[in-house]
Amino acid sequence: MNIIQLTPGAGAMFCGNCLRDNALVRSLRAMGHDVLMVPLYLPLTLDEPDESAGTPIFFSGISVYLEQKSALFRNTPRWLNNLLASPRLLRWAAGRAAKTRAADLGGITFSMLEGELGNQAHELDLLINWLKTQPRHDVVCLSNALLIGLARRLKNELGAPIVCTLQGEDSFLDSLPEPHRSECWELLSQRAKEVDFFIAPSRYFGDLMQKRLALAPERVRVVYNGINLDGYPDQPIPAATDASARPSPALGFFARMCREKGLDTLVDAFIQIRQRGRVAALRLQVGGSCGPADQPLVESLREKLAHAGLSDAVEFCPNLDRAGKIAFLRQLSVFSVPAGYGEAFGLYVIEAMAAGVPVVQPNVAAFPELIEATGGGLISDNADAQSLAEQIEKLLLEPERARSLGERGRQSVHEKFSVEAMSRALLLEFDALSTETVKMVDR
Repeated sequence: MNIIQLTPGAGAMFCGNCLRDNALVRSLRAMGHDVLMVPLYLPLTLDEPDESAGTPIFFSGISVYLEQKSALFRNTPRWLNNLLASPRLLRWAAGRAAKTRAADLGGITFSMLEGELGNQAHELDLLINWLKTQPRHDVVCLSNALLIGLARRLKNELGAPIVCTLQGEDSFLDSLPEPHRSECWELLSQRAKEVDFFIAPSRYFGDLMQKRLALAPERVRVVYNGINLDGYPDQPIPAATDASARPSPALGFFARMCREKGLDTLVDAFIQIRQRGRVAALRLQVGGSCGPADQPLVESLREKLAHAGLSDAVEFCPNLDRAGKIAFLRQLSVFSVPAGYGEAFGLYVIEAMAAGVPVVQPNVAAFPELIEATGGGLISDNADAQSLAEQIEKLLLEPERARSLGERGRQSVHEKFSVEAMSRALLLEFDALSTETVKMVDR
């Protein structure tokens, strides 16, 4: 099967959606499928080889911004477009724009959702003209619903069905100020009709977006995200028989270092556990993406930990590569990323389980669904620090139970949440769509 995968890059930041799409493309290619991965906006920042390498970046973030600001930039010559799409220039611009808030992006978001009617219509022309020079493809896959504005022209010009994955767009759209918030949701709902079907990473998020976009149930399919398991343990992790040989217990966090992911909540929970004194040697390990916009929070948390006398018990490990991430996860006793905003999936949960680490997550969004599907952890009744601390401490005080949950999670990830499992499930959906398209053409 021939597939086009359109994925927005995040510049200098690691992005879970980019990691997921890149792993998917690599897996599909290994299965013998022809997949063209096209980066949009900014270069992809990944902890694995870039599967979009050699492909031009379309909808350059600089061009998109300038076209929004002035009509003078809405029909620029090719040489200028190429210059503004330079990966080196885009990485520089991404660093300077790292503090951009969703609340400042309402106008650009609406314009992009307008597609051929928006201020960036010239960029869509460039993308389609280039795609027409490539081999004919069977399916075009949009990485998230914020790209829906491209669907109508892509479908008409390329003659291929459009599939769109849902990746947590609601939190971004809900953060936009009015009137842009309501306008974007309304336009998204209208243009969703131009997509053949949607792929949700969890039943929770599929149901949520089905209601918010007024979609028929059969137009939303659930395919769990999967990860590349290379480097993760593929056998049960042996228990330390000698208690004196066991390392000090470690509580871990690995995601973007921001409030949205609950880093401040986990730090508070860690302080509570240490102050109770039942797990006196507990360490806190914090890893994940940390950009300029995240530094103020990290510095404030360092100060809070210092005030509690715990600076020496905490280590921050920002922006690790893949090998560093896996090594980081494998040293943990318990893992938690208490995001309270409505996570559509939570790839970090699966990564921790793949390393054999039990997780503790709040009873919100997709987390209960993942814990039920894997058996790899516990659910905290609430997303507050006290509830979280109680469940984390419970596991730390029962190491055999923690080890059992960790092993159950590891096995489940290998069985159900590998990138190969995700690829096979998506191919079944793509095959069904291609069959339906052929029948419609024959009629």
